[in-house]
Amino acid sequence: MSSPQYLLYLLSVFLHLLAAAVWIGGMAFLGLVLVPVIRRPEHRGVAANLIHWTGLRFRMVGWVCLAVLLLSGAGNLVSRNIGWMDLWSGTLVLGPFNRTLALKLLLVTAILFLSAFHDFHVGPRATEIWRDKPDSPEARRLRVQASWIGRLNLVLALIVFALGVVLARGGP
Repeated sequence: MSSPQYLLYLLSVFLHLLAAAVWIGGMAFLGLVLVPVIRRPEHRGVAANLIHWTGLRFRMVGWVCLAVLLLSGAGNLVSRNIGWMDLWSGTLVLGPFNRTLALKLLLVTAILFLSAFHDFHVGPRATEIWRDKPDSPEARRLRVQASWIGRLNLVLALIVFALGVVLARGGP
C-alpha cells in the first residue's frame, strides 16, 4: 500500500472508530444517565420534553455517525480488497474471517432497520403521546417498546464493535 493510500486507510479507520464511539457512547449515555435522571419524581414535569428534545438531537447525531460508519466501513473493506461483488457472490461464507465479516454486516443491517423503526416511528410516537397523555397505558407501552428497542440496538452495536475488533486483530 502506497503512503497516500495508507494515510487514507488510517483516516478511514479513525473516522470509523470515532463514529462508533460517539454513537455507542450516546446510546449508553441515554440509557445509563439521562433515563435514570428523568425517572426521578422531581423531574416528572419536564421528562417528556427532555426526552423529546434530546431524542431529536441525538437522532441527527446518530444518523450522521451511522452514515460515517457505512462510508468508512466500505472504505475499510476496499482497503482489504473486498468489493461489492464479494458481498453478493457468496464468498463471505468462505473462511472464518469472511463469516465473521458477514455476521457483522448482517447485524449492521439489523441495526439500521431497528434504528429507523425506533427513530422515525416508535420513539416520536412514544414522546408525542407521553407529552399529551403522560399516564395513559399507550404512552407507557410505547415508552417500554422504545426503551427495549434502544437496549437491543446498544447490545447489537456492542457485538458489532467486538466483531470489528476480532476482524482488525486478524482473527478468527
